[in-house]
Amino acid sequence: MAEPALRTVIDDSIEALPTAFDLHYTWNYAAVRQELTNLYEKAKRDQWNATDQLPWSTSVDPEAELVPDFQIPIYGTHVWEKLTPAEVRKLRREALSWTLSQFMHGEQGALLATAQITTATPWIESKFYAATQVMDEARHVEVYARYLREKLTRQYPVNRHLKVLLDQILTDSRWDMKYLGMQIMVEGLAMAAFGYMHKICQEPLLQELTHYVMRDESRHVAFGVLSLNDFFLGLSPAERRDREEFLADGCRLMRDRLLMEDVWEEMGWPINEVRQIVLESAQMREFRKMLFSKVVPNVKRLGLLTPFVRERFAELDILQFEHEEPSA
Repeated sequence: MAEPALRTVIDDSIEALPTAFDLHYTWNYAAVRQELTNLYEKAKRDQWNATDQLPWSTSVDPEAELVPDFQIPIYGTHVWEKLTPAEVRKLRREALSWTLSQFMHGEQGALLATAQITTATPWIESKFYAATQVMDEARHVEVYARYLREKLTRQYPVNRHLKVLLDQILTDSRWDMKYLGMQIMVEGLAMAAFGYMHKICQEPLLQELTHYVMRDESRHVAFGVLSLNDFFLGLSPAERRDREEFLADGCRLMRDRLLMEDVWEEMGWPINEVRQIVLESAQMREFRKMLFSKVVPNVKRLGLLTPFVRERFAELDILQFEHEEPSA
C-alpha cells in the first residue's frame, strides 16, 4: 500500500492532505443504470432530520451499562476480574466513547470520499446518488458528534489504523479505488458494526440513532457494489493485483483498529500487555471476524475474491462469509 501525500497540520483541529484525481464532466444526462437510479430515488425518499427526529431530551448516564459489558474487549479476562465498581463505570464510558468516536471519524472520511466520488465518477446516476450520500454522511457526523458532546462528554482521536486507510482512499487518484476503499471496505465493516450495536444497545436514544444511520448505510454499500459491478473484469492483471493488494492491506488495517489502545492508556494499564490479551481473546476474535460478514460476499460478487485475496482472507479467518448474500 503506497504512502499518502505529505500532510500539513494547520492547528489542533485542522489537517490538510493534498489530493489529486480526475474530475469527470458528464454531458450525457440520460440515466442508463436503472439500479442506481432506483437507489437515488430511495435516498431522496428516506432523508431525515436528526435535529427533530431523534429524542435528544433523553437522559443518559454515561457510566451506566448502555451496551452490555460483554462487548468490552477485556471482559471476562483477569484484568476485568480485578476492576473495582468505580473502574468498571469509568471503563464503560471510555470504551463507548472510543467506539462512537471511531464511528464519527469514519463517517467524516466517508463524507470526504463521497464528495470526491461525486466529481470523479463518470456516470450521471452515480453523481446524483453520491450527492445524497454526502448529505447522509454529514448527518452521521453530526449525530455522533452531538451524542459524544452532550451525552458522554468525551471524545477520542481517530484510531491510527483507520486514519491510514482513510488517507489512502482520499489521496488515491483512481475513482474506483475510492469506491473499493470506502463503499466496500469501510462502509461494509460499518454496516456490520452498526447492526451489532443496534442489537445489543440498551440506551433508547443511541439505539434509535443507530437505526437511522443503518438505514442509510445499507444504501451506501449497495451503491459501491452496483457501481463497481463487472468493472474489475476489464482490468489488466497488473491493475487487478493492485486492487487485490489494496483490499488485503485495508482489511488487515480494519482488523487492527479494534484494539482500543487509547482506552487502555486512559485507564493507566500497560498497553502492550492488554493489547495481547485482547488479541488472544476468543470473544474478540469472533467479533473481529463477524465485522467482515458484509465485506467478503461483496468482494466475491465484484470478482475480487481471487486466489491472492482468498489466501489473505484465510489468514484473517474470514472466508466463511463468502456464501453470505451480497449487499446489492
